Parts: sequence; structure tokens; C-alpha cells
Amino acid sequence: MTTVKAQQLEDFIARALQAVGLPADDASSVAGLMTRADLIGADGHGVFRLPQYIRRIRNRGINVRPKIRVVSDRAAMALVDGDNGMGHLVMSFAARTAIEKAKTAGVAWVGVRASNHAGPASLYASMPLAHDMIGLYLAVGNANHLPPWGGIDMLLSTNPLAVAIPTDREPPLVLDMAATVAAYGKVKTKAQRGETMPEGWMMDRQGKPLTDPKRADDGFLLPIGGYKGYGLALVFGLLAGTLNGAAMARETVDFNKDEVTPTNTGQAIMAIDASAFGPVDEFKRKVDDVARQMRGSAKLPGVERIWLPGEQSHGRRAEREAKGIPLPAPLRVQLDGLASELRISPLT
Repeated sequence: MTTVKAQQLEDFIARALQAVGLPADDASSVAGLMTRADLIGADGHGVFRLPQYIRRIRNRGINVRPKIRVVSDRAAMALVDGDNGMGHLVMSFAARTAIEKAKTAGVAWVGVRASNHAGPASLYASMPLAHDMIGLYLAVGNANHLPPWGGIDMLLSTNPLAVAIPTDREPPLVLDMAATVAAYGKVKTKAQRGETMPEGWMMDRQGKPLTDPKRADDGFLLPIGGYKGYGLALVFGLLAGTLNGAAMARETVDFNKDEVTPTNTGQAIMAIDASAFGPVDEFKRKVDDVARQMRGSAKLPGVERIWLPGEQSHGRRAEREAKGIPLPAPLRVQLDGLASELRISPLT
């Protein structure tokens, strides 16, 4: 592992994206969100994805100058068409739209179609926090790695959910989870680092545990909670994909293998204005109290600490802001090669 300062990484990502045609402001926005993913420890969604994004842009699989717009609009909802733009830009637009509507309506749901992979779900669920709002995010994953419960046909993706709840003095409560035991990005990072997967992440088509990430195509991800996770993946996909006119099931494009076809990724975000339900400060203090009750509750033998959703990411961000973001040697080599290919200055 080597480490790099967050600002250096952000600048490098922005240079790379500008080199393939993104306007400077858009490249800066995407770079900031990708770097934030690495800061919170979502290593499969940050700079790790940059070479893949670059390939899709160069193959015209992503539109570098999209006209992101609202195509359906009511008081507490909107439907956004991303015009096949970078998912980070599309979802940022959708989040801002939801926040503005929630200021008036108290709650707003914004669906998205014609988007792309946008990084970790928590990035967008957390955006309403700055406005004392609760955020909820759903998405259809960009490749199918999950069959219906009891089947072997890949018809579903990891289809994540994130919920962010504001607090007073405690770190915000941020739940970010896939409907599968592990997100596929974690499988890819394990493969790049030459590591094995724990049993329970994947299964082969004969029903046996699969622990070699380089053999991921020989099997499929396992849902959380058995058939319940399958049900969640299905419902999340219908809400984030089918409802918005986005891809779902057999229409889903595997962006790991297809660098040309627009993915028509579907996403959704909801913003809930806490002030619509009562005094915001009182609500946040009560959330703090609940959090402290959880953390301070009796523990099983051998358990050092009870963690709350988002606490470890919060701590990891503070650590990486101070000490730098770790980059595995294979990824560093890949990024150096990308810099040479794009004729931009490499990471220092």
C-alpha cells in the first residue's frame, strides 16, 4: 500500500476526466464525490472505478455533455432524465431537486432514469443532512449478479439502499447496504489485491461456496437474509428502475463487460424535512439519545464495542483525511498507466 492525500487524488481524477472531455466544473464535481467515497472507505466506488469510467467515456458509453433535466414534475415528486451523463452529476442534480421540493412539501421523491454508476449510495442519502433532512436512496446496480431465490439466472443486481438521519452531537446515522451480503465492488477489489473472499459472499452454480474472486463469473452473490434479501433486491429495483422507465432484470447492462451500450441506470432519492414533524433540534437530540442507548447497551462476551450505522465510515474519513488514502500497489500501477495514456501528470 501507498498513501495519497485526498486533495492530490481529487486533482488527479479531475485531470483525467477533463482529458476525456468532461467540462472542468463537472470533472471537479465528480472528482470530489469519488474522493469522498475513498475517504469513507468505500474503496470499490472511488478512484478504483476511474479506469472503467474512462473506458466507457472513450467508447461513448457515457455522455460527457448531458442535458440533465426534469421530465415530470409535481409538488412532491419529480422524474429526472440524466441523458446518459456521469451518474455522480445526475444524482447530485436529483438530490438538489428533492431537497428544494421538500422545503415546501415536507417530503419529496425524485426518480432517475438514463443515469450511470454513481458510487456509494451514502453519498446521496447524506446530501439532505446539511438541510436538517433525512435522506433515502435506492438504485439498480450496474450488473446482475443475483438470481431469484432458488434460481441461477442472473436477473437482479445488488440494488443498494442508503438512509441518512441527522443528529445533534453524534455522527449522523448513515445506513448504506446492498441487498447482497457483499457488494460486487468488494469482489473486484479482492481480485485486484489477490485476496480471497470469505465464505458466504458468493456461491457457484452447484450451490458450493465460492471464495476465489477471480472465478466470480462461475457463480453469483448471495442475498442478505436468504429469500428476504432477494425480495428487497426485487422491490428496490422496481422502485428505482421500473417505475422510472430505467433498466431492470434482463434489460440491465453489465458495465463491467460492455463499455459501449448506455446503461439507463435507475435511481431514486427521497428527502424528508424533519421540521415538518416538529422542532428539528429536539428530534436530533432524541436521535443522539437513541444512538447512545445502543452504544451503551450490554455487550456479549468478547465484544469490545457496539457500532452504529455510519460510525466506522465517519472515523475512517477522519483518519484518511489526516493520514492519506491508501492505494494498493496494483491500483497505483494502473493509475500511473492511465496518466501516461492520457498524457496528464501522475499522482505524486
